[in-house]
Amino acid sequence: MGGERFFTGGQTMSASPFPASLPFGTLVACLRLARAEQVGPRQWHRLIALYKTPEAALEALSNGRNGPSGRSGKTLVPAPEAAILREIEATLAMGGQFLTLLDAGYPAPLRHVPDAPIVLSALGDTTCLHKAGIGIVGARNASAAGLRLAESLSTELVEAGVVVVSGLARGIDTAAHRGALHRQGLTIAAIAGGLDRPYPPENAALQKRIAEQGAVITEAPLGTAPMGRHFPRRNRLIAGLALGCVVVEAAPHSGTLITARMASEYGRELFAVPGSPLDPRCRGSNNLIRNGAVLTESAADILPHIDSLRAGMPPVWQDTLPLSAPRPNPAPRAPSPPDA
Repeated sequence: MGGERFFTGGQTMSASPFPASLPFGTLVACLRLARAEQVGPRQWHRLIALYKTPEAALEALSNGRNGPSGRSGKTLVPAPEAAILREIEATLAMGGQFLTLLDAGYPAPLRHVPDAPIVLSALGDTTCLHKAGIGIVGARNASAAGLRLAESLSTELVEAGVVVVSGLARGIDTAAHRGALHRQGLTIAAIAGGLDRPYPPENAALQKRIAEQGAVITEAPLGTAPMGRHFPRRNRLIAGLALGCVVVEAAPHSGTLITARMASEYGRELFAVPGSPLDPRCRGSNNLIRNGAVLTESAADILPHIDSLRAGMPPVWQDTLPLSAPRPNPAPRAPSPPDA
């Protein structure tokens, strides 16, 4: 709708922040369906297959034509339009934007996973979602050695032009993001709550830096407090966005291994850092190596796989996954404290 303007909350706002390929009314319809309790990614695809557009699906539901039943078998009830307009206004006010499965700008690798989110909310430069990325994940209560290795791996990867993807959690995730930022590299944080609910709270400043230098993404609406059930959904964002995933310290049955399992299911390459068999934080990651993950001690173990990983993707993905331009002449790297 180009320069069309719309009214919400008593204020006049421009529709220009939205991708030109997505009219504002379509965005509202997408969000009303995405925020309905009974609609998940698979239900969304069934509705679009049946009604062709989100607007037509909403009209059918309002006329009592329920279409495919919801996950619970209950009537599908779209989110109220007023609530969605408030969410859009608040997201724009904080500098955010939306990417839906109907947008040309939706990240291609994530689009093709079977449970791709209907709508992503994002802060920062979303063009980095289209560059070749590697996930780095691991233990929250990581060892000092694990933190140093995660940070150095991240620094080496961004120096080679690779985007680092992680989950902003304590421990390995935090070290990975900081390692990327240290070299002014690109990093993506996938979070479990709303864009306005940084978690853990002590990473609020880190989230702000990532939004300024890379991107922060979530499928949760504003105001959503991250809870345990939200983190597997966050994990699939990491697994789906990245060409491969590096595990640095993971105990058996940990959330980190959920990310690794999802990455494997999505056809991504698994890398794992070996650790002491006496450290329970390393048993899960060591087991990944035992089962075929690439033993990883530095970025040199990852980078040779990048071209083959891109080449192994469907052709439609390959052109959308360029490497970032490597940063020339990096400055000497200052050591980080072990509790980073």
